Amino acid sequence: MKITEVVITPIAVPDLPLVNTKGVQQPVFLRSVIEFKTDIGLVGLGESYGAERTLVGLRKVAPTLIGLDPFDLHGLRQRVETALPEGGGINAPTMLTDHKLTDVVYSAFEIPCLDLIGKKTGRRVCDLLGGAVRNEIRFGGYLFYKFAKLNLDYGPDMFGEVMTPDALVEQAKFFVAEHGFQSLKLKGGVLEPDLEIETLRKLRETFPDHNLRIDPMGAWTVPTAKYVIDELDGILEYLEDPCRGMDAMAELANITDVPLATNLVVVELEQVFEAITKGAVKIILGDHHYWCGATGAVRLNHVCKAANLGLSMHSNSHLGISLAAMCHLGAASPQLTYDCDTHYPWSTKEIVKGGRRSFNEGKLRVPDGPGLGVELDHDALSELSDLYEHAMVTDRDDTDEMLKYRPNYIRKVPRW
Repeated sequence: MKITEVVITPIAVPDLPLVNTKGVQQPVFLRSVIEFKTDIGLVGLGESYGAERTLVGLRKVAPTLIGLDPFDLHGLRQRVETALPEGGGINAPTMLTDHKLTDVVYSAFEIPCLDLIGKKTGRRVCDLLGGAVRNEIRFGGYLFYKFAKLNLDYGPDMFGEVMTPDALVEQAKFFVAEHGFQSLKLKGGVLEPDLEIETLRKLRETFPDHNLRIDPMGAWTVPTAKYVIDELDGILEYLEDPCRGMDAMAELANITDVPLATNLVVVELEQVFEAITKGAVKIILGDHHYWCGATGAVRLNHVCKAANLGLSMHSNSHLGISLAAMCHLGAASPQLTYDCDTHYPWSTKEIVKGGRRSFNEGKLRVPDGPGLGVELDHDALSELSDLYEHAMVTDRDDTDEMLKYRPNYIRKVPRW
């Protein structure tokens, strides 16, 4: 089996003005849909980031993959590194961390290789990753403060404005009723810390048995983070990236028993060792998009087990191909002891046949078919490809978008 054609389709997907510490999400989020066509008629699917730097890297590497055997993952890595000798990062300037271009491009292309291997052998991707330790993956409800949409050009709004503790609790009630989530995560660092403390307290009153988390994305200094922890005594399952940087996280970890989690200060294996040495975190959020694909994320699982670290799964705005990959990775990760993040309920679009998947008590079953177990809906893909051409958004800039809502906004991390 050889790759004969690589098709990369950038798409734009209607999004909502979800707020974070560096700004607000744009009217659309960007993805790349990847198809590997082969000499035996099989097609492998992948889904990755769609911003400019990723697209440039994908397009540079794509021609070099013609003739590659999808089983040859070492050969894939070699071709990626040869085509991208400058390396570099892929994230926009307003992001709070960066990911190596070579890792992201390899990850994007590894998934369709694994999809092809699974289809060729009649096995699921999770079987190729070592076997499934579970066939249902638990996800948590991802809660956001948000603005009301300025316009409805790309589709309807959800919830309207959610910028108070009470409004956020109503959002959570809907997500729990609709999807059955058993844990809830708040994207924090948006309101003053006392208001976010009030939000978590009200969530605890409303959901006494749910695991609760908050992710301020580095918005707090160490003293502020310690104040929040003390005020939320007994409420948090874990606290994700309260402070910016490894040293600040380690300083906080030294004065609290609340487990600290991260997907900002530990994004590659070398940083795991630094985090262990400094005692900075107890939980890492993996992601097959930047941890060198699904195989790299499984390696992270083994490292976390050896280091006695917990493991969860990070999410970015995504559709069904990525969601399927997350499920297969979750099935093959014994150390995955926390519910996974997902932005999936915030979107209404889909690019896989059969339409959008439904959560059952916050869980999704791993797809049963060979490979990823999903098929591409080319009509849906064409619709979102057309939107990409018309939306005129090629990169993510949450800070610039925030100025449309708050003209005097100044980005500051940490803010409190």
